Amino acid sequence: MSTQFDAASLARLSLHHPTHFNVQHSQTIHRLVLLQHWNIHPDSKILEIGCGQGDCTTVLADAAGEQGRVVAVDPAELDYGAPYTLGEAQGHISRGPLGSRITWIQQTPLDYLSSLSSSSSSTSSLPSSKSKAFDATVLAHCLWYFTSPSLILSTFRALKQHSKRLLLAEWSLVATHPSAQPHVLAALTQAALECRKPNSESNVRTVLGPKRITELALAAGWQLESETRVQGEEGLLDGQWEVSACLSSSFEQEVEEQVSNERERAVVLASRDACEASLEGIQGGWKGVRAMDVWVANFI
Repeated sequence: MSTQFDAASLARLSLHHPTHFNVQHSQTIHRLVLLQHWNIHPDSKILEIGCGQGDCTTVLADAAGEQGRVVAVDPAELDYGAPYTLGEAQGHISRGPLGSRITWIQQTPLDYLSSLSSSSSSTSSLPSSKSKAFDATVLAHCLWYFTSPSLILSTFRALKQHSKRLLLAEWSLVATHPSAQPHVLAALTQAALECRKPNSESNVRTVLGPKRITELALAAGWQLESETRVQGEEGLLDGQWEVSACLSSSFEQEVEEQVSNERERAVVLASRDACEASLEGIQGGWKGVRAMDVWVANFI
């Protein structure tokens, strides 16, 4: 008998602090909202790129059903992440009722894709839809972790050989709700700093809006089937986290240390000042910040 978990049950499958269950619950609800726009069928074989601690992985595994499978790929070290590391979070999910449906892969997406069997393309440079290894590939809130647009393009091209569909969800840089505007500014401010560093371990490295991501997907040979924007749920704390990071004293210190050109430094700090000023009128200050809208798209 196939098991269909509700949001609360799915959230409890992820590693979370008992007194902060609402945080994990909100993250799970958000992934379920994304799922409504992706139309993933039972028994699907799904590739998830940038799985992290598995917030979306459990939702995908539940949707895939008992005969479905999720291959969850992330290049980060297993000791990366807070408050729980990837290793701790993924191990906890593996021990749960959906664990048998999930295979965790610690590899860069391109390395993993290059390791796949070439049987699907052994007779043709353009494998048929039926021969592709995955019914769908999901990238949910992970594109900004990529180090460059060119790496995203290369990944989209490689995925075209192995997946029938490309399902994306990323922050849209649009704030329908006024209290989400600081989240937009915080993301752009962090990106302005990170693009001036030789190496970055931030969760905001390459900021691209829906238009630019779509251009990359089209250049890789995908066709846009549908797209929409959804507002971030009120309990989604990503906006608060990013604004807090942007306005921290350590961020300003990092700007001073990492950006030597005074004009470039002034741009980053001006963006930070704009983020801080945008909190005026928001009840509760940064704790009243909502997450910006999310772009959800289907490519074939």
